[in-house]
Amino acid sequence: MGKKKKPCDCAKCLPAWLAAFGDLMSLLLCFFVLLLSMSSMDAKKISEAIGSLAGAMSVLEGGTKTEISKQRILESTPLENRDESSEQVNRIKQAIAEMNEMMEKGKGPAVTLKESESGFVLRLPASLVFKAGEAKIENEDALLFLKRIALLVQELPNDLELSVRGHTDNTPPGSKSSFQDNWDLSAGRAIAVLKELLIGGVKPNRMHAAGFADYRPEASNETIKGREKNRRVELYFYASKNEEESDLKKSILDKAKSLKQ
Repeated sequence: MGKKKKPCDCAKCLPAWLAAFGDLMSLLLCFFVLLLSMSSMDAKKISEAIGSLAGAMSVLEGGTKTEISKQRILESTPLENRDESSEQVNRIKQAIAEMNEMMEKGKGPAVTLKESESGFVLRLPASLVFKAGEAKIENEDALLFLKRIALLVQELPNDLELSVRGHTDNTPPGSKSSFQDNWDLSAGRAIAVLKELLIGGVKPNRMHAAGFADYRPEASNETIKGREKNRRVELYFYASKNEEESDLKKSILDKAKSLKQ
């Protein structure tokens, strides 16, 4: 009787189905590589595909729009690149922020910048610039701020004009004041700010001053905070309408001539 052979020490092989699966994956990979090598690369389609993926992951602003159109590029462009005067406006905002930081020590009212229909308005609290019932600027920080604003105004487009407007609350100036009423006080404060801007180099034909007394309040005069908010000087920047004004004057003159005839 012969001896039994010892079992083989060779490692067990992988299952047959796994080898067939590996071959299939290799063939599929080669197939897609061949397809890619024969296809043409379209940059627009690639951009759309990237945009679609980013939109699905909520990366793009606006959600699901995938085409990178000119309109979308303009919408995503910051304001500084679209408006030639926006850089100066941003510098004005920076000057306001620095001024408000200095005023934090005294915890006074803040300088603000707000948009309007035809421009923007810079509001100076009267307590920052003037003493009660007076129109003389003695605050050194306020003088430096107005000089800085004057330099920035000179860089704004020439068709942008400036209206300096004084406002008060409904309290009379008082017996110690050199002004008889709030009309004189509001106009005097507006002229004082305008003169500082003139000294700073702003052209006189781009500015005018006006006083509104207490007839255009921002808040109620029944409270201390409301009256403090109403005592202000506004720098109103607006686009010039010289062409429209000349057309209006021309039409009025034409009508006057027709009446005489």
